[in-house]
Amino acid sequence: MQLIWLRSDLRQHDNTALTAAAERGPTVAVYLLSPEQWQEHDDAPCKVDFWLRNLRVLSKSLGELNIPLLIRSAPHWDQAPAVLLELCRHLKIEAVHVNEEYGVHESRRDAAVARVLQAEGIAFHSYLDQLLFKPGSVLTKTGTYFQVFSQFRKVCYERLHRSMPPLIKTPSSQAPLKIDSDPVPESIEGFATPGQSLRNLWPAGEAEAQRRLDTFADVQIDYYKSERDFPAKPGTSQLSAYLAAGVISPRQCLHAALQGNQGEFESGKVGAVTWINELLWREFYKHILVGYPRVSRHRAFRPETEALAWRDAPQELAAWQEARTGLPIIDAAMRQLLETGWMHNRLRMVVAMFLTKNLLIDWREGERFFMRHLIDGDLAANNGGWQWSASTGTDAAPYFRIFNPVSQSEKFDSEGLFIKHWLPELAGLNKKEVHNPASAGGLFGVADYPPPIVNLSTSRERALTAFKNLPSRESIGEGHE
Repeated sequence: MQLIWLRSDLRQHDNTALTAAAERGPTVAVYLLSPEQWQEHDDAPCKVDFWLRNLRVLSKSLGELNIPLLIRSAPHWDQAPAVLLELCRHLKIEAVHVNEEYGVHESRRDAAVARVLQAEGIAFHSYLDQLLFKPGSVLTKTGTYFQVFSQFRKVCYERLHRSMPPLIKTPSSQAPLKIDSDPVPESIEGFATPGQSLRNLWPAGEAEAQRRLDTFADVQIDYYKSERDFPAKPGTSQLSAYLAAGVISPRQCLHAALQGNQGEFESGKVGAVTWINELLWREFYKHILVGYPRVSRHRAFRPETEALAWRDAPQELAAWQEARTGLPIIDAAMRQLLETGWMHNRLRMVVAMFLTKNLLIDWREGERFFMRHLIDGDLAANNGGWQWSASTGTDAAPYFRIFNPVSQSEKFDSEGLFIKHWLPELAGLNKKEVHNPASAGGLFGVADYPPPIVNLSTSRERALTAFKNLPSRESIGEGHE
């Protein structure tokens, strides 16, 4: 008997570990509920709910293959080895199959489980699945992990030209086992169930993920490069939550993009190329997580930036979190996050730069807040994005590049449609005033809309000064932990 332990791979198609298990013999699936660990990782309630909803759909489709899905409780990952060992003994399991996960806690958990099982003569197999390339296989000429995305991307393209990762065939149905699937809980204590409107935005299941991918690849991908920066337009794929939970794989995404682009990576339709680059950014940040484990321990990628004099400004932090900074594009973006569990990527950069540069508040405060609210929250991508914006990360925006939220707003939401959707109190302003009501002849009292909590130009100077005073990377030595 084989056991597949499901984690961030909640799908039946193109699932490496599932197919490998099924090829070896009768298979049972298990999912561990780990609420204490999820809380430690700041996993958002809407994301935990999304996992449960996808598990219910997956349980049904696995049931059609006669693969029962068992649910077990290991509140903290420390308990995973004992819980899985007990299950393996009970079912007389010969081997456990998993798809690799990255991050310090995930790696330690898997190593501990493998040790305990192997001591009992139970094999533990792990497979590359949520990435196109195994971390450690895309390295510089000197054998180190890339720190600059463009160089990483170049090597990935060369590899993909030589051999495309194939899609994994779906297992066929097996003879029925005398084991019943467990019901998937409706909710988990400590994680509030999101409202129906948020759930409606993110329907569960592979069929929905595939529908979104097909629609995007058929219709929208051609406009992706030109429209993806405009938050009022439906210019993005809306697949990030499905990728983060593993309801769809990066291989499926890559194949769909190439199919619509005559198999071209760097030429052909610019929209497809731009989207493939986004898949590779996701890849890059996961490789960084493995190559530089300090980033999954809330440490800056660039060690010299740990000396930054971040401000302790709880009231300004709360205003940012609660969408009342007095800067419409920031507040509209934060409302989008709070109500939908998602934020447009251009705006993720704008609000992150505002927090870290204009307010000079530690990027870790923003990273944590995002994780607690994002349905697509992913440690590697979220950390990578925050550190990029804060100029503490890989390939980071130079510290002197500070987005001005008003000019970003005028450029990417010129008619104010996005702002007015999320801030209906500003609906009466014209398309010039809506970006900065404070400049509209002292119109601070627009339907109780607050004045800006910070002066953009003086706060910019404050940030530049703080960054200029940092020691150089050479003077503190490279950290390798």
